[in-house]
Amino acid sequence: MNTVFSSSVLFVLGVFAAAACSPRVAEKENEVQAINTSYMDSTVRPQDDFFLFVNGNWIRETEIPGDQGRWGSFNELREESNEAVLSVLEKAAEDKKAYPEGSDQRKAIDYYMIGMDSLLAEERGISPLEPWRKAIANVLDKASLLAYLQWQQGFGGGAFFSFGVSTDAKNSDANALYISQGGLGLPDRDYYVDKDNEKFQEIKAKYEKHISHMFQLTGHGEEDADDAAAKVLELETRLAQASKTRIEMRDAEGRYNKFTVEELSQLTPSINWQAFLREVGADTGEIIVSTPAFMEELEAIFATMPAKAWRDYLYWKVLNRAAPYLHHELVKANFDFYGRELQGTEEMRPRWKRVLSSAEYAAGEAIGKLYTEAYFPQEAKDKALTMVDNILEAMGDRIQGLDWMTRETKNKAMEKLSTFTVKIGFPDEWKDYSGLIVDGNPASATYFDNYLNAARFRFEENLKKLNEPVDRSEWFMNPQTVNAYYNPTWNEIVFPAAILQPPFFNYQADAAVNYGGIGAVIGHEISHGFDDQGSRYDAHGNLENWWQEEDLENFQARTAKLVEQFDKYEPIEGVFVKGQLTLGENIGDLGGVLVAYDGLQKHLDQHGRPDEIDGFTQEQRFFISWATIWRGKSREEALRTQVQTDPHSPAQYRANGPLVNIDAFYEAFEVSKGDEMFVAPEDRVRIW
Repeated sequence: MNTVFSSSVLFVLGVFAAAACSPRVAEKENEVQAINTSYMDSTVRPQDDFFLFVNGNWIRETEIPGDQGRWGSFNELREESNEAVLSVLEKAAEDKKAYPEGSDQRKAIDYYMIGMDSLLAEERGISPLEPWRKAIANVLDKASLLAYLQWQQGFGGGAFFSFGVSTDAKNSDANALYISQGGLGLPDRDYYVDKDNEKFQEIKAKYEKHISHMFQLTGHGEEDADDAAAKVLELETRLAQASKTRIEMRDAEGRYNKFTVEELSQLTPSINWQAFLREVGADTGEIIVSTPAFMEELEAIFATMPAKAWRDYLYWKVLNRAAPYLHHELVKANFDFYGRELQGTEEMRPRWKRVLSSAEYAAGEAIGKLYTEAYFPQEAKDKALTMVDNILEAMGDRIQGLDWMTRETKNKAMEKLSTFTVKIGFPDEWKDYSGLIVDGNPASATYFDNYLNAARFRFEENLKKLNEPVDRSEWFMNPQTVNAYYNPTWNEIVFPAAILQPPFFNYQADAAVNYGGIGAVIGHEISHGFDDQGSRYDAHGNLENWWQEEDLENFQARTAKLVEQFDKYEPIEGVFVKGQLTLGENIGDLGGVLVAYDGLQKHLDQHGRPDEIDGFTQEQRFFISWATIWRGKSREEALRTQVQTDPHSPAQYRANGPLVNIDAFYEAFEVSKGDEMFVAPEDRVRIW
């Protein structure tokens, strides 16, 4: 998630991909095999471990592919969808008359084709780094450092801090400039600062060796490379020590610190912010600083560390960023650390998949337009909209029925619910890529330069928003993305076309399967409007308290019980889920299942109840569908990284965790005292 864009996404990292083929045609709903019963394990009682009951055979029989750190329903869908997106790109490439040079789709095609030219990458070698080498060599003092930072910010930055434009959290009709902590090469600050964690210290040591190796691959001698790596690690450790934890960064009020440009210059006098903003084109008198203490340490680094250390760090930042786009030896070295060491993956993804992902970064909506024309039926959108209406109504019923919330707060909650915006499928207006430069000529192009052009285009498009009204028609995910999100400052829920596919949604399947899949996804995103973070934003998307004091206390007491529940989950011996880090997503899951279940009951009241399918009632199929979408398994390295960095709990806890708090689950599967899934009624977490 972008630091300067406050949103909440549904799923785990690494699954921003596209969906695949449309479901097969069937005459009746119950003729569609919406639940694969062969994946289930009848030797496990649903009352003891529902996740394994639903997915046990699949888990036992499935190998994690060598190029994956984890594998599950999302990844399976991603692999199918990669083929689908590749297919539409290749078909478009054959039709040059329909997509002439300069068209958005042609730019996406050219970007992909240059990226796929591995011989060209070998021929270019590290020459694309030469302009950056020269620019960094000129960083001799604070003035030249400022000049470099201004220049590199035009390509999206990356060194020392993060910087960009997003909706003003306390004035949701306006855009604001944000600056925040950043500049680390490891996934989390704790890898640098937690000296008691042996695994973190081991990874930190390997990271230092990796930096040295990468420096040597680009021409540094071994001794010089080792010295540079040590300096980089020293500087990044200081940045990490000043950084807020991921849990602290979840505090929206704590992230909102408005400074004038003059005040920020007083905080970090080594940077002439007036000159910096003028040069990058950010004409503003105020900046929202997410982490003031970090900026103070940044000033100390500029004041105490020599320019040689700055240059080593700056070179590492650009080298690390460029590595996936250069020759094979650098690509492999980058994978050996970030893939093999941090994720446990045994082999790189095929080149075409890596390049396809990069092309979607560059021109995602241009590809999305091709994708939706081929793979997104209108009937799927219509049925999904009907489900959204049912689930929004169910959420309203739940709010009205709360016995712990006063009427004043209920009225505010209902006002917020009534103002939700729903986006499904794809944008009404597609992004214009006329400002994106893509060189499709192998005689002059390089993959890295095309990537930098895309980064520049994205930065300039982002900066154009400053001092302009908020454009609420914008999407922050491509249509071919298998995910969904809630944006609190716009109070909107968004479901790209690709997620409206099995196993989440099959418009020909029985209602229980769809309400347990995409219905719970919809409910999850709605619930984000009322989780521990989303609940801080009012109906207009402003960061403003709308709670009565006693209601807020009740809410926090209930969510604290959910933190306690998830803190006890131990996916790796000695490694526990962080209940506070994952709280928002866990609230979303619990609320999402509850309101989706209520939505199913509304549907059954309206349309009648089918007979049992595969021996299961609609209620049972609802919960089975929920557990099915969390089918998955992970390598230990990937799981460890997820627990440390990801606000989403591991899959088995997302499947089982909400269910132990839901009375309807107990009724559907006759869970009783003595069963592993049983929690006494008075101890169940009840929020919405």
